Amino acid sequence: MPRHLIIAVITVLALHLTLPAQSLKVSDNKRFLVEADGTPFFWLGDTGWEMLHRLDRTGMEHYMRNRAEKGFTVIQTVIVSEINGLTFPNMEGNLPFIDFDPEHPDEAYFELVDYAVQKAGELGLVLALLPTWGSYVLPGSHPLLNQAVFTPENAFHYGRYLGDRYKDAPNIVWVLGGDRPTGPQVETWDAMALGLEEGDHDKHLKTYHPRGQQTSSTWFHDREWLDFNMIQTGHTAPSFNVYDWITNDYQLDPVKPVVNGEPAYEDIGIWFNPANPRHDDYEIRKQAYWSVFAGAFGHTYGNNNIWQMHRDEVEQESRIWPNMSWDKALDRPGSGQLGYLRQLMESRPFLSRIPSQELLMGGNPSFASDHIRLTRDGTPGENDATYIMAYLPYYRGFFEINTEVVPAEKLNVWFYDPVTGKAFLKDTIENTGLFSISNWEVVKREPGSGPDWVVVIDDASKDYEAPGP
Repeated sequence: MPRHLIIAVITVLALHLTLPAQSLKVSDNKRFLVEADGTPFFWLGDTGWEMLHRLDRTGMEHYMRNRAEKGFTVIQTVIVSEINGLTFPNMEGNLPFIDFDPEHPDEAYFELVDYAVQKAGELGLVLALLPTWGSYVLPGSHPLLNQAVFTPENAFHYGRYLGDRYKDAPNIVWVLGGDRPTGPQVETWDAMALGLEEGDHDKHLKTYHPRGQQTSSTWFHDREWLDFNMIQTGHTAPSFNVYDWITNDYQLDPVKPVVNGEPAYEDIGIWFNPANPRHDDYEIRKQAYWSVFAGAFGHTYGNNNIWQMHRDEVEQESRIWPNMSWDKALDRPGSGQLGYLRQLMESRPFLSRIPSQELLMGGNPSFASDHIRLTRDGTPGENDATYIMAYLPYYRGFFEINTEVVPAEKLNVWFYDPVTGKAFLKDTIENTGLFSISNWEVVKREPGSGPDWVVVIDDASKDYEAPGP
C-alpha cells in the first residue's frame, strides 16, 4: 500500500478510537445545541480562520490549548482559506487541490486538517469547519481560468469527500459560505451541503456564514440541511444593534437556533479604518451579552490579529492593519472575559432560557450604547421563572424590573461583574412584583472593572449558588 494511503488509514483509525462521542444536535425546543446525551452546549467560538493555512502543528496546539483553557468550546476555521488559500501552501508545503481541482484533493494537505480535528478533540474543542472561503464560488476565482473554482457538480463531490473523511469525528460542525452572500451561487452551496450529508450520513450539524450585517436565514432558513442560523453583525459602528439581528432570526418559523458567528473583533479598527480607534474589550462584552440575552445559544469572539494568524517577524500578506502577532494577542482581555459569560449562563437553568425585554419597565434606548437587555428562564407568557438577568452597559440613574414572573416570596439579588466574573450578593428582598434601584453606591466596584454590570435576580428558595465561576 502506498505510504500516503497508510497514513490516511492510521489517521482515520486514530480519530475513531480517541475522540469522545460528543456529536452535537439541536435541543428538543429548537433553541439551543446539546451534546449527544442532552448536556447543554454553550457555543463560545473563536475565529481562527487561517489556522489550517498559517500555523504548523506546534502553533495549532498552542493556539487551541490557550482557547480551551479560557473556556472556548468552538474554533471556527477554514480548509481552503481566504488569503491565497489555493496558491500559497500550508506550513507543511502543501496545497489543498491538485491542479486547483476540488475533485482532486491533495492527501498531504488534508493530513494537517486531520491533525487539527484530532488535537481539537483531545482538548475538548469543536471545529466549526468551513470547506472553503466563500470567494471561491464566484466567477473568476480560479487562479488560471476565467471561471469559479467551485461549481454545483464539483462542490457536491468535494462535500462528499469531506463528509466521508470526517464522518467518525464527533467534534465537527460544518459551516458553508464564508463571508459572502449566496446570490446566484445558491445551487453550489446546496450541492456542497448535500454532498456533506451523503458523505457523513448526516451526522454533523450545518450552517452558513454570511457577509457582515447579513444572516443565513435570508437564503437558507427553510432548507432542511440548515440546522441553525448564523449571523455576522460585523465590525462597523460601536454599540451596533446586534440584539435586533438575533431577535429577527429568533422569531422565524420554523424555529431554529441562532448565533452571532462574527461580531466586532477586538483590536480591529472601527469601520475598518486605521484612523479610528480599535474595538476594545468593552465593545466585545456589550455585543456578546446583547446577543446572548436576545436569544442566541452562544457567541463567537474574534481578534483582528488572530483570525489571520499575523506574525510580526514574517513577511506575509496581512489584512486590516494588525497591531501585534497572533500569539501575543491570545491573552487580550476580551477573550478571557467572554469565558465569564459562558460561566454565567451555565450557572443557571440553561435550556429553558428565553429573552424577556417586556420585563423592563420604562424607557430603553433601542439603538444606543446604554441599551439594557433582559433574559429569564421559564415559559413565554407564564409566571414560572426562577431567575431574571439584566445586562446594563452603564450605570443607570433608575430602572425597574417586573418580578411577577418569579413565583417566589423572596428574591436574591446579585451584581455580576462581566470583567472579573465576580458576583456580589446585594440583598435578599421581598418579592413585591417590582425590583428597582437608584442607589448605585451599593455596587462594589473593584479596580479594573468596567462600566457594565449584570443584575441577577433569583428565586431565593432555589438556593442557587453565586452566578458565574
